[in-house]
Amino acid sequence: MNEKLLSLMGIARKAGRLSLGYDPAEEAMRKGKSKLLLIAKDVSERTLKSITAAAQQTGTRMILTDITMDAFGAAVGKRSGIVSVNDRGFAEKMETLCSE
Repeated sequence: MNEKLLSLMGIARKAGRLSLGYDPAEEAMRKGKSKLLLIAKDVSERTLKSITAAAQQTGTRMILTDITMDAFGAAVGKRSGIVSVNDRGFAEKMETLCSE
């Protein structure tokens, strides 16, 4: 599951469909662009609490993954604990991969 998800994240990054990091992800949610948030397992509790509140306010789905920030970084080219998927097709496929 993780390898397929990370590979798809790389493709989505190249397609310009991801926002990486807290501030870009929060902005994507506020603008209604974010379809899904992927959260690394090693983000800080403070960050997790804050992004969870923002996701609930905007109605954005969130998935806590068992993937580290370093693995996210290797897949998308920038170390990040929060990834906003800004495309419905990519988001649906990633949700499917996370539930496998």
